[in-house]
Amino acid sequence: MSSTATITQPPAVNAENILRLFPEVSTTLIGATHTSATSDNELEGYDEEQIRLMDEVCIVLDDNDAPIGSASKKVCHLMENIDQGLLHRAFSVFLFDSQNRLLLQQRATEKITFPDMWTNTCCSHPLGIPGETGVGLDASVQGVRRAAVRKLDQELGIKASQVPIDNFKFLTRIHYKSPSDGKWGEHEIDYILFIKADVDLNINPNEVRDTRFVSQDDLKAMFEDKSLKFTPWFQLICKSMLYEWWDHLDSGLEKYLGEQEIRRML
Repeated sequence: MSSTATITQPPAVNAENILRLFPEVSTTLIGATHTSATSDNELEGYDEEQIRLMDEVCIVLDDNDAPIGSASKKVCHLMENIDQGLLHRAFSVFLFDSQNRLLLQQRATEKITFPDMWTNTCCSHPLGIPGETGVGLDASVQGVRRAAVRKLDQELGIKASQVPIDNFKFLTRIHYKSPSDGKWGEHEIDYILFIKADVDLNINPNEVRDTRFVSQDDLKAMFEDKSLKFTPWFQLICKSMLYEWWDHLDSGLEKYLGEQEIRRML
């Protein structure tokens, strides 16, 4: 006698289901009020500044990258919410110097998600603030470009004058999900941005533990070093298109820019 296992699929990621499942999600994108994480027992023992940053307001999305509303960074990064479909917008910056070396960062030990892991130059979220939200691809790209300028300064001390907003090249979006530990994780539509610039660094140690400029061969050697750990989104991008894009950094990158379809990497 055979038995049939029933697999329960999470609800579709659409506005109706997200607003039903998550009362913490506000339909207001800019200026919404959310419960503060600073007195939250779930964050007890974490770094004080990183707890404060959990109050930042992320853009909650449906499966097609259309904004539904907003929720706190804390709400968006709890695995119990992610497993029910809660999805938000993010960006990943890949900054190359004039020698075509890629700037990597090692995330600080204080980080609540993916601490001490190596990753691309800067990975973060556009927020529910004026200038960083967007409906439709063109407006959304402009929003993540502005967010990228803000975070490059906040994490790495790179001034806006060294990374003009119009110099960021948008390649594509990836939709991925990954746990950090049993409690926290990521479920994002991640905008991939390239920029070529020689920059001055003034690292924020609460965000970044270390930095390194690498060639393609250097990066491949790092992946062979079992003592190093890498963020899941960075690994996905490296295993799919990074080296091909990198090969065309100075010639032919145009054919990869502005991809309309979202790459599903779930």
